[in-house]
Amino acid sequence: METKSNFWQRLGIQDWFLTNETSGINGKTPPLTPDTVYSYIIEKFKDSIKELSFGQRVVFYHEFIISFNAEDYREFVENKQGIFGLIVQETVKKFYEILKEQRALGKTVEPSGSKWVFRLVSHPDYVRGDKGFIGKLLPDNNDQKAENLRVTFIPRQTGIAQTFDVNNDVLKGFTYYSEGYMEIPYEEELEYIDQKNAPATTLARLETIIPDKQFAGKKVEYLMKDDDIIISGSDETREEPNIFVIPSEWVNSPHLQIKYNKADGKFYLASFGEITTLNEGAVKPSGINNPEWVELPVNSRLLLNGIIGVNLFKS
Repeated sequence: METKSNFWQRLGIQDWFLTNETSGINGKTPPLTPDTVYSYIIEKFKDSIKELSFGQRVVFYHEFIISFNAEDYREFVENKQGIFGLIVQETVKKFYEILKEQRALGKTVEPSGSKWVFRLVSHPDYVRGDKGFIGKLLPDNNDQKAENLRVTFIPRQTGIAQTFDVNNDVLKGFTYYSEGYMEIPYEEELEYIDQKNAPATTLARLETIIPDKQFAGKKVEYLMKDDDIIISGSDETREEPNIFVIPSEWVNSPHLQIKYNKADGKFYLASFGEITTLNEGAVKPSGINNPEWVELPVNSRLLLNGIIGVNLFKS
């Protein structure tokens, strides 16, 4: 029976890990601490500037995938829930300090993407004490041809970083965690903005065409700025800003609830109306106090009671 090669064998660095000592350098595995993660990301951000910049143009990674052994990861988050978000906040602040220094030297500091992305992951082939880094430019054009990634590994036996260019397929072996994922918008002013106090941003745009005569040839548009909204009909009496009233008797009051999940960056839908179809598939109605959620893809088309069409577009 053929033995399946592991992650390290596919990279040609299996010999680094041929040992019976599973406790790391000098028999001890350094604990995974918040400062370990913070310092590691900052170090790799500085390395990306050195490796990618040219002339007077400063280029840097926007996505940071930090990988650990599964047990190390579990011990890190088990009693430190929420710490990753704090690490990311301080990390982005430090990024901006570094970029300000570059701009002060007269260099051009422009992003390759519109946001920072951080992922804390584990891999089954990592042993205790291993940590790895994968950096990506994260261009806004998602249709670009997939390119190799710059991957850095620090094996527990040597403690010396080794860097490789590997194919995107390597990512298939990693386990991603919702609590280990964060996105932060890139600020051109190079100042970190606490999103809790930031001005409301538009998450999505809802557009509907109503067949009633008074709306002939017109579209009714609603900008979704709250994480959770209600879509209701002409019988709706509430006037809260998170309620999108479609002025038609063909829409139940309420008819839909839409929420945005920041953890995975996706929209979800619950239907309370008589009939709702999502991209030509029926959505099972549920109770207002016990909503049943289904994923609502961007650019979806909804049809309410077979009459009112609603489109969801990413803002």
